[in-house]
Amino acid sequence: MAERCAVVGVGQTHHAKVRDDVSLAGLLREAGQRALDDAEMTWSDIDAVVIGTAPDPFEGVMMPELYLADALGAAGKPIMRVHTAGSVGGSTAIVAAHLVESGVRRRVLTLAFEKQSEGDTTWALGGGRSGGVGAGGYFAPHIRAYIARSNAPEYVGWMVAVKDRKNALKNPYAHLKVPDIDLEMVRDSPMVWDPVRRLESCPASDGACAMVLTDEAGGDAASKPPAWVHGTAVRSELGQFPGRDPVSPRGGQDCAADVYRQAGITNPLEEVDVVECYVPFSWYEPMWMENLGFVPPGDGWKLTEEGATEIGGKLPVNPSGGVLSSNPIGASGMLRFAEAAMQVRGTAGEHQVADVRTAVGHAYGGAAQYFAMWVLRDTKP
Repeated sequence: MAERCAVVGVGQTHHAKVRDDVSLAGLLREAGQRALDDAEMTWSDIDAVVIGTAPDPFEGVMMPELYLADALGAAGKPIMRVHTAGSVGGSTAIVAAHLVESGVRRRVLTLAFEKQSEGDTTWALGGGRSGGVGAGGYFAPHIRAYIARSNAPEYVGWMVAVKDRKNALKNPYAHLKVPDIDLEMVRDSPMVWDPVRRLESCPASDGACAMVLTDEAGGDAASKPPAWVHGTAVRSELGQFPGRDPVSPRGGQDCAADVYRQAGITNPLEEVDVVECYVPFSWYEPMWMENLGFVPPGDGWKLTEEGATEIGGKLPVNPSGGVLSSNPIGASGMLRFAEAAMQVRGTAGEHQVADVRTAVGHAYGGAAQYFAMWVLRDTKP
């Protein structure tokens, strides 16, 4: 029987565009210390460390897990590096959960990060070649295809951008805050990659996220409410192959179906209280609502239009402000997972959704080809 696993500590750093007040090691140490403080533990209580980040060229530090070992209390302890493109933060948390669920470790510190101010993101996304169009240049045609096939009105993307940026005003760690945001401001912002406007796109951030995961005994002993892991799933697929649908990838569908099966969820729209979903461009909210099985194909944009994804709606999506408001790429997936944990634990502060019992964390990466998800609840599996 698998060991039960719980999130008992969460820590973040401020996801500012430039964090020149700390080194890369200091950025992670800050997040890790906050997670340990939340869990009421010290560095010596940790059995292993699992870190995740985007490819090494993003910061220009090769094998950062070696450089960071001492700063993360991993001297003489196992430290593992995970990389699955933009979904890496979620995949990293799942690897940490597996270490606990397998019984190999009792208490694991997991961290994910990005310090984009110290690298060249577009150059790195281009595989170290010049002339890259950036992530938005790749995804924009898929967004346009979704709009065409679903007949979604243009303003839906603006609505998501306004919602998430207003949610960000309630999150002390969010990077991009636009207090006077409205539909007209989004509509009038420059077109970056048709049909994606500047305010429908994520920023480039410096930041880190950390969590402490523990076994059943640790979850039971925690003085604060734990978030119990009821299911984890990862999937990947090639970026190109005949018949692939990049608008709603099969890998994402399979990942969602697997994690729902583990958690005993048969009607996600009715049984999930909140979703922290990886939405780097506003149109990916309705696209992922369909891909993750919340609504049938073509209906995702209707959830946004009717206000269902607002805080207080039927299915709040990204009450933290999401990737649209903070995007330290290597940490963005873990932020979704950690924010889901905060919602279940009731520790999300001003952006807390009322009466959360079940939360979903979601991450994707690459050419919409890597996926990671978990389901958390306030009760044991």
